[in-house]
Amino acid sequence: MDIIEKIVISIIIPTYKRTDYLKLTLQSVLNQTFQSFEIIVVDDGSPTDENEKICSQYAKIKYIKIKNSGGPAKPRNIGIKAAKGKYIAFVDDDDIWLPTKLEKQVAILEQNPDFGLVHSCCELIDEKGITKNEIIGRPGTPDVKHGDVSMRMMGNWTVMMPTPLVRKEVLDKVGFFNEEMPPAGEDVEYWTRTSFYTKFYYLVEPLVQYRVHSNNISNEKAKYLQLPLYLKFVLKQQLELKRIDKKQFQLLFNNLCKMQIRTIKTSFFKTIKYLFILDFFWIFKFNNIKMMIYILFIKNTH
Repeated sequence: MDIIEKIVISIIIPTYKRTDYLKLTLQSVLNQTFQSFEIIVVDDGSPTDENEKICSQYAKIKYIKIKNSGGPAKPRNIGIKAAKGKYIAFVDDDDIWLPTKLEKQVAILEQNPDFGLVHSCCELIDEKGITKNEIIGRPGTPDVKHGDVSMRMMGNWTVMMPTPLVRKEVLDKVGFFNEEMPPAGEDVEYWTRTSFYTKFYYLVEPLVQYRVHSNNISNEKAKYLQLPLYLKFVLKQQLELKRIDKKQFQLLFNNLCKMQIRTIKTSFFKTIKYLFILDFFWIFKFNNIKMMIYILFIKNTH
């Protein structure tokens, strides 16, 4: 049997100028207890050939270098197009997979054919890889992130990017990451869109170590200010496709307004601007004003 026919998982890693971290990420993938996979490293135009030298040492790694696009969306899309696996997994070039991640997730999807995606929470590590004894992505109750989450997810939470394992047939329906968005929030938009196509299986144990450092895109809150506007487009799309009805649209749209209001302390004037773009009549809704007053004047005094 051809080796390609044996591939079960395609692992997509976008990278840019993080050679030392990339080595650690690759090692954590190569050390998985489940070994039927290919690794697709898509280099977003790093100025040196160090990443290519690392990848050339391993038969399981396919290295692709592209002109710098300024964000992870295009590299991930190129990885999806090149993927040959039944399942797709994503990991950024600074995160670490725990050894049994793939083994546990493959077992879940094989045993639960009505679920198209399995994800989990993450353990935080610092720049040096030292555990911070903190878990992110763990809700108060697991049910929040499990099952049909399409009416619970938008504007509230997202899938932690290095955690999901997804059926390729699901991604074929969802499409690609939005390359027109700013290089932040494109993962939130993508997984929110995915929630309308399949059920999510949530594992309560952390399967990934998420590295926190000064160059994390997620640290740049200003880049997320327009995210509710892109999610509104996703919402309108689902209404047009009749995946949701008008009542469901309005419930989720209210979530987006709340999501936008929560950015008020990042940039007051831009938040007001985007609120009027999102919903011209937002200011006439009492709950919106009440929430804004609470965030601005009450929240930090408690």
